[in-house]
Amino acid sequence: MPNIGAPELLIILVVALIVFGPRKLPELGKSIGQGLREFRKSTGAVTDELRRGLDTTPDVPAPAPTLPAASAEVRNPVTVDAAVPVSGPTPRS
Repeated sequence: MPNIGAPELLIILVVALIVFGPRKLPELGKSIGQGLREFRKSTGAVTDELRRGLDTTPDVPAPAPTLPAASAEVRNPVTVDAAVPVSGPTPRS
């Protein structure tokens, strides 16, 4: 890629002066400068946000709540009906 030297830059400025005129050229330069400034500001903000996101350590999750210890009293007792026969293998004779 060729470098832009002083003669090339001078030719670009003369062409811009002819195309836009002496009154519009300062306004054009000002608007281009403001646009570049806003672009740098927005890219800097995005870069800072990404760095902050990468630099922070992830939060350690809180331990799970423990259940209260079982008390001696049973609140919902399970009853077994004695009349229900228990099925199982039949003895062979």
